[in-house]
Amino acid sequence: MSSAVFPELAGKRAIVTGGASGIGLAIAEALVRQQVTVTICDINIDAATAAAKALGGYASQVDVRRRTSVEAAVSSASDLMGGCDILIANAGVSTMQHALELTDEEWDFNFDVNIRGVFLANQIVGRRFKAQGHGVIVNTASLAAKIGAPLLAHYSASKFAVLGWTQAFARELAGDGIRVNAVCPGFVKTGMQEREIAWEAHLRGVTPERVMADYVAQTPLGRIETPEDVADVVIFLCSESARFMTGQGINVTGGVYMT
Repeated sequence: MSSAVFPELAGKRAIVTGGASGIGLAIAEALVRQQVTVTICDINIDAATAAAKALGGYASQVDVRRRTSVEAAVSSASDLMGGCDILIANAGVSTMQHALELTDEEWDFNFDVNIRGVFLANQIVGRRFKAQGHGVIVNTASLAAKIGAPLLAHYSASKFAVLGWTQAFARELAGDGIRVNAVCPGFVKTGMQEREIAWEAHLRGVTPERVMADYVAQTPLGRIETPEDVADVVIFLCSESARFMTGQGINVTGGVYMT
């Protein structure tokens, strides 16, 4: 956990989608440590409410696949906080399957959440940011947005789309005082990773321990990533220290990917 403090963030207001667990929760916690007011938007309203209560923030239910749901959540969050300055579009899902065996349902599920969800949150909040003349957006992409991942072809495709959207959106909104970046985490210890390890072990015919060992072996820094490793980079991107950065997909992978 970083001890860096960015005084300019104090008093800001942030929406974090998918903020009730994993990377999203770590980002919400890191923002609160910077004295940012946070609304956690998540499809699991019970988990979002519990997390918000622990952090002294707010909670709003959202299904990022549905425009009306995102509009309602953003409106509620903005009303609760008295506005919004930061959007963390983090909500994401994964499934795992051989590419030749993928179903339409698996493809659609990953694309609906991972890229349609980013598009809707970015567009709806972006319109508010343009009207007020400032704002920061950070989208959660993935290592799989930089390298096509076997057994995750559909997930990789959706996350590559997040980077393409981030770059184009950043170019369009730069003149309006809005910065748009993305983070690309690697092998992060979360509930999602636990499910993926089990799936991958089954599909490869190996043990979960072997899958985990392979993840570590691919990581030059020699350990599994934590959600806090990602959150600290997100805080930097939200700060004035990143004031001349936009349209970037920042690798936070422990060296798995280096370009």
